[in-house]
Amino acid sequence: MTIEPPAPGEPRRPHGPRDPGDAWVVAPTGERYWGRFGAAGLLAVDADRGVLLQHRVTWSHFGDTWALPGGARHEGESACDGALREAAEEAGVPDAAIRPRLLSVLDLGYWSYTTLIGDVVHPFEPTISDPESHELAWVPVDDVTRHPLHPGFAASWERLRALLGVRPAVIVDAANVVGSVPEGWWRDRPGAAGRLVGRVAELTKTGVTAASLDLPEDVWFPDWVIVLEGQARAAGDAPGVEVVRAEASGDDTIVDEVRRSVSAGRTVTVVTSDRDLVARVTDAGAAARGSRWLHDLIGPPA
Repeated sequence: MTIEPPAPGEPRRPHGPRDPGDAWVVAPTGERYWGRFGAAGLLAVDADRGVLLQHRVTWSHFGDTWALPGGARHEGESACDGALREAAEEAGVPDAAIRPRLLSVLDLGYWSYTTLIGDVVHPFEPTISDPESHELAWVPVDDVTRHPLHPGFAASWERLRALLGVRPAVIVDAANVVGSVPEGWWRDRPGAAGRLVGRVAELTKTGVTAASLDLPEDVWFPDWVIVLEGQARAAGDAPGVEVVRAEASGDDTIVDEVRRSVSAGRTVTVVTSDRDLVARVTDAGAAARGSRWLHDLIGPPA
């Protein structure tokens, strides 16, 4: 558990065992930032209830303000893991309740704060589980600025709010991607497709850079859809990846998936090097990346 020290002049409150990351970083200009290895917080987004905010206790740094559940990262801990751990410790956010969507990083050189924007996939009620909160509440997006906000959160809120409507999806033409490398796929099409599904599943954990998707910020966790056709339909599934098995034409199924995702408000990228299919998905409102783009992300076949 990470518990931020009290504001200057306030009595120290009891806390659990200290982690090496639980320390101040002092800027060259004298400002103090909590977290020797940086800090991270979770902006949990519930489609019906808004965003989860923490009303900080009076004795904390910038007490009596509203901000995100979060705190100091542990040594070697990823920003995503740190944000989810702190949200669990401070707000009782259950395991698997959040699907990561975006990492937004404020990097000052000597200290960083990472905001994880995550979608609630299993609704929950937050619970105060440490001494750092007066209150935890779901706040409608339009009402956030009606609360007295922590200065750091206030400075980033409008930028973060503008990202709440961005939901990227990547649709993969598996036949084209698998067929673009000579790994013997023609001898075992289900096996080759299954290996592709598994390697893409790893990207759901690490995310992809914003630049690779022509999106703002730092790292995104898009929805991944892989379309299988023919014998490859026998390939298995993998957590975090939606596998669509085409009943007939794989290309037609991909175009249908693009139209479905675009109509749902997704920012869609299709991975294929098939020129005819590129033209069709572009007409349907998607961007396109060649098979090499995905191979560069997932690495060479094992």
